[in-house]
Amino acid sequence: MKQATSFGVPWSALTAAPDFTVETITDYQSFLALEDAWTQVHEEAGCDNPFLTYEWMRTWWEAFGRGKELCILLVKQRRDPVAVAPLMFDVGRLVGMKVRRLESIHNAHTPRFDFLVSRSADEVYGSIWKHLLALRPHWDVLQLNQLPQGSRTLEAFPRFAEQAGVRYGIWHSNESPYLPLSGDWESYLATLDSKHRSNLRNRLKRLGGIGPVSLSTATAGPDLDGMLEEGLRIEAAAWKGKAGTAICCQPELRQFYSSLARRFAARGWVRLQFLNVGDRRAAFAYSICYRGKSYLVKIGYDPEFSVYSPFNLLCRFLLSDAFEEGLSEFDFLGESMDWKLRWARERRPHYWLYIFPNALRCRLLHSAKFRLIPLLKSFVPLAPSCEALEGLLNAWVSP
Repeated sequence: MKQATSFGVPWSALTAAPDFTVETITDYQSFLALEDAWTQVHEEAGCDNPFLTYEWMRTWWEAFGRGKELCILLVKQRRDPVAVAPLMFDVGRLVGMKVRRLESIHNAHTPRFDFLVSRSADEVYGSIWKHLLALRPHWDVLQLNQLPQGSRTLEAFPRFAEQAGVRYGIWHSNESPYLPLSGDWESYLATLDSKHRSNLRNRLKRLGGIGPVSLSTATAGPDLDGMLEEGLRIEAAAWKGKAGTAICCQPELRQFYSSLARRFAARGWVRLQFLNVGDRRAAFAYSICYRGKSYLVKIGYDPEFSVYSPFNLLCRFLLSDAFEEGLSEFDFLGESMDWKLRWARERRPHYWLYIFPNALRCRLLHSAKFRLIPLLKSFVPLAPSCEALEGLLNAWVSP
C-alpha cells in the first residue's frame, strides 16, 4: 500500500530525489551558522538579487523577526548545499480570518523574493515540496510574496499543487520599472520625452542659480553613519515625516536600514547618494549596487527645493553615472509611478503565490480570497458587504 501525503496523493507522484536531504533551521544561532552555506548557494546560483543574500536576510530578521518563527530550509545533495528556501511561520489574517502562515521572510520593505537554487532544480523543488507537506499540521496557507516573473518557484509550485489536486491562487502585486543600460548616456537621454528633457534642463539651470549642483556618494568609511543620518533626515522632511512612515519615525525601520547600510558597505554594495546645491543637500537616494545592477531602495528630498523637482534631477545624475560606470541595469523597484516611467519603460511583474491544503477551513479561505471577495469587489455598491462576508466566514470557520 502506497503511503499518501497529507494532501492525499502518493509520495511516488512527486519527484524522487534519494540523494537530497532537507534540513529545517528554526533557531537564531543555527541561522548564524548558516552564513557560509547560504553564501555558497547564492554564489553558485549566479543570483543577481541582493534581497536574497545572507546579509539582507539576517538584517531583516534582526529588525522585523519578533513574534515570528524561522523555518529556513537548507537542501543538500549528499553533503553539498544546493538550495535555500528562506521561510518563516507567522500568525495573521487572511480575508478577515486568523491563519497560520508559512511564508517568505519578507514585509513591505522586501522588493523581491525567491528560493535560491544552484543546481538540480527539479529534484530540489520536489524535495522542498515534500518537506513542506510534512510540515502541513503547522500551517493553513503557504504564502510566497514578491516572486518575479520567470521565477522557477512560481512555475514549479503551482504545477505541484495541480498534480496534488490542491487549491492555489496567484495575485499580481506590482510591476517595478527598470532600465536596461546599453549604449551611452547621451544616446539614452535623446530617447526621453522632449518635455521631460526640457524640464530637466530648465530646473537644473534654475537650481544652479542658487549654488553649484553636484552629486556626492558615500559607500563606506567613518562618515557612513553620519551620511545615513543626513539622508534619513531628508527622507523624513517631506510628507513621509508628517505621515509617520519615514524610516526615522519607526525604530525597527531605522535599525534595518542602518544595519543594512553597514553590512552592505563592508561588501561594497551600498551607495548613499545626494544631490548637492552648494553646501546644502536637496535630495537623497539609498541605493544598492550589486553584480552590475543598481537598485533604488529609498528616496527623499528637501521640500524647500520642491519647485525644482530635486529627485528627478538626482535621477539624472544617478543614471548618467550608471551609464558611465558600465552597469547593466537600473532598477527603480516598487510600484510603477509616473516619475519612474519617465525614465524607464520596461516593467518587471511580481506575484504572490498562495497554496491551501485540502482541509475544509483552507478550502473556504481559498474560495473567499480568490472567488467571493473579488466578485463582490467588482460590484462597487456591494463593496461594504465584503467586510460582512469576512466577518461571517471568520465566525464560521475559526477554531
